[in-house]
Amino acid sequence: MTINYRPRGVCSQQMQIEVEDGVIRSFQVLGGCSGNLQGISRLVEGMNVDEAIRRLSRMAELLK
Repeated sequence: MTINYRPRGVCSQQMQIEVEDGVIRSFQVLGGCSGNLQGISRLVEGMNVDEAIRRLSRMAELLK
């Protein structure tokens, strides 16, 4: 399944996420800060979707 997401309030224009059997197979971002996005892509590829959401949500809370 392919998920296309348009974030708001950030410089990224679109995120495309390939999910298979609950696991993120590919994570691509159009626009945004290349270095940070490459790191996030590598972090979540191969990760269970629920685990990725949990980790990234927690990180966002800590950065507030």
